[in-house]
Amino acid sequence: MNYFRTAILLAGMTALFMGVGFMIGGQGGMMIALLVAAGMNVFSYWNSDRMVLSMYGAREVDRASAPDYYGMVEELAARAQLPMPRVYIMDNPQPNAFATGRNPQNAAVAATTGLLNSLSREEVAGVMAHELAHVKNYDTLTMTITATLAGAISMLANFAMIFGGNRNNNSGFGIIGTIAMMILAPLAAMVVQMAVSRSREYEADKLGAQICGQPMWLASALAKISNAAHQVPNMPAEHNPATAHMFIINPLSGERMDSLFSTHPATENRIAALQALAQQMDASGYAPASPAAGRHAPAAEARPSGNVWGRAKGPRRGPWG
Repeated sequence: MNYFRTAILLAGMTALFMGVGFMIGGQGGMMIALLVAAGMNVFSYWNSDRMVLSMYGAREVDRASAPDYYGMVEELAARAQLPMPRVYIMDNPQPNAFATGRNPQNAAVAATTGLLNSLSREEVAGVMAHELAHVKNYDTLTMTITATLAGAISMLANFAMIFGGNRNNNSGFGIIGTIAMMILAPLAAMVVQMAVSRSREYEADKLGAQICGQPMWLASALAKISNAAHQVPNMPAEHNPATAHMFIINPLSGERMDSLFSTHPATENRIAALQALAQQMDASGYAPASPAAGRHAPAAEARPSGNVWGRAKGPRRGPWG
């Protein structure tokens, strides 16, 4: 189903690309836009994950450089029956995370230093399980391609101002159409992002809670991340808003976009769904096997957040050693 949705997305983005090209340069512009869109589709499929990771300055870590963080992802991936993804850290104070990659065999997960430093071990486990759920559901292919193509469409619409519309059209429609496409093309790309973002977040929350075995760990993490995301700016995300839908919580401050166009469901609704899932799991006698102790208790209560990786004594080395 996700491959089908991705194919529809690519077809829709290509059509939109051609429409903008036609408004700018007539039939010639449309054909050029078709060729550009085809090249973008191929490039996005193979390279969009590396582009996004590079965009956020993510650095890859391994067992030697980040033993606790890497080991946690490894354990959760095994529980999810997934190949071990590449593991990255972003030097960013805002607590957040995302997953990327065209399939589970070529996946990567990335967390910010803000997330690793401010959340408890249980909460981090809930977040990374959510990201692995995206990988298992093949959401990452749709997410990364959408981010690349949405950014490309926005740039193409802005080019309309430079080229001044269809110069062969003397009726004035070229200029009006150019202005309209400058507004509608980014808006259309945002609508596509909304369509592929909101439903998959609920599914990833549910599967992620099942992977880590504790829905309330993820619920506690979502509450903390949502509160901090509006207070701690994420400048790379502000400069690249087309990638906002990839994060577990919308990383944008909200100053430039109305909540009507949010790519994420309301955090309160996600937490309520996780609370209901926790009750169902309790009622069914679900027995979790998770990377830390505690049963269905909020992560902040299961272990103090000041000792993120569960060390009782001695200085904390941090998630990257």
